[in-house]
Amino acid sequence: MGVTREDQFAGMSILTLPDEVSAKLIAQWLPAEETRQLEFKRVSGKMVGKALETICAFANADGGLLVLGLADLKEHKGHTRVFGAEENAEAVDELVRKLRTEFLPPMGGVQLLRLPCDLHNGPAKGQQGYLVVAQVQRSAQVHSLVAGGTYTRLDRGNRELSAEEITELSYRRGTRSAAAEPVSVPLERLNTQAWQRFLQRRGPLSGNLVEQLLSIGLAVELDGRVQPMRAAVLLFADEPGSLLAAHGTRADVRVFVYDGKAPIPGATPNLRKEPKTIRGPLIDQIDRTVKVVMDELAQGVTLSGSGFRTRHVYPERVVKEAIVNAVVHRDYRLNRDIFVRIFDDHLEIESPGLLPKGITPATIRRAGSKTRNDLIAANLRDFPEPPNLDAGEGVKMMFAEMALAKLYPPQYRENTDAAVESLTVALLNLERPTAWDEVSDWLDRRGTVANADVVRIAGVDTLRASKLLTAWREQGLLVALPGRAKRNMAYTKPQALAASAPVSLLSEASDNNGG
Repeated sequence: MGVTREDQFAGMSILTLPDEVSAKLIAQWLPAEETRQLEFKRVSGKMVGKALETICAFANADGGLLVLGLADLKEHKGHTRVFGAEENAEAVDELVRKLRTEFLPPMGGVQLLRLPCDLHNGPAKGQQGYLVVAQVQRSAQVHSLVAGGTYTRLDRGNRELSAEEITELSYRRGTRSAAAEPVSVPLERLNTQAWQRFLQRRGPLSGNLVEQLLSIGLAVELDGRVQPMRAAVLLFADEPGSLLAAHGTRADVRVFVYDGKAPIPGATPNLRKEPKTIRGPLIDQIDRTVKVVMDELAQGVTLSGSGFRTRHVYPERVVKEAIVNAVVHRDYRLNRDIFVRIFDDHLEIESPGLLPKGITPATIRRAGSKTRNDLIAANLRDFPEPPNLDAGEGVKMMFAEMALAKLYPPQYRENTDAAVESLTVALLNLERPTAWDEVSDWLDRRGTVANADVVRIAGVDTLRASKLLTAWREQGLLVALPGRAKRNMAYTKPQALAASAPVSLLSEASDNNGG
């Protein structure tokens, strides 16, 4: 069995994958067309600029693999596509050097790999050569080329972004926060009980209200007029949602309680009671929302059509953390409230905006959360009895607490096709079978699972494996891979499919080396 080897070039590590891993990957690529996360290029002198654009586009989108030395499928078929990096080794060297110097901000998250291959033709015809793969991770930042241009990835190919689109992407990535921008709200609207409670815990500040807000970075002077930051309005105003409505954004929380397991649209929706709207400064929104939700959960629900009463058993710490994250990390430029939905068998919390700073539903368990709105998070800590802001550890706590309660882990989903993009975290009121832990671990390492895999992993027969897969799919834990026939069906986690994350070639290598 081959071993992955690491070399250094131009200050970057280049891993050489084992022959058997390389052969498997190349066999997958030979009939493949380019996608949103996969691009092939022959190596030429003109390749470097286009390759840099693609790496920039991958980083600004969802990551991807740039395979150098493999011709386009339109020009060559099968093994005739394999030209290798040897076709122009100098161009590859130039690209490696420029990876360190040609991006603003500097590019991280690029891993170079060499894949041994049998060349089709070229200077080393009949000899073994290499493909070079740039494995690009989705970046937490928005990158541009030093020579000019900021790119994103389309289904096939790249597109340069306009200035407006760069700004929009900065908001979506969380590198720019609407909470840190001034709004034309009268400062006297912030001289509230919430402001006095804040001062009581933080300690006295010198000067009047204007000078105090300026001194802690919650106001700014523009054209001779002092305006509060949006964060200050959210933290201290009695009705921040009403004040910010004039600026095209909302800032309230709405709680819905449903009969059944999903909303039923139409003239008579399946609401169990009138929705509740929770307003006020953020510290109070959090406390009131937690109380309303926990009171509803404590009452239990009578399952529709059965008369059977069941209790919701989520740990209170998990529910509170999910609400805190929604309020603190939401995108406050978007015109939508936070929605909390309570169903017969699960709880959903939906907040406007996507996950910030490179976090994805597939990586949040190990990476934790990252703050989108630093001004809000920093100043919430200065209130009496502040919410528990764990600097990224809260999400990990949620997974751990759900596991201790023998419940399924929190399920994160980014809603990118909605009119207003949002993030939903779902807590399932279902005890998980022990088989799920093993299958979940398999999916985290391998990406997909089929019936035969579950048989082997969980030690069950084919019928039991099929029932488990069906239940997990109905619960939203798994989704079927598109384009598969029924007898060849395989499944993945919805967050992995939504992200369409490229296969980690390093994971592939470690699996084949017993890792």
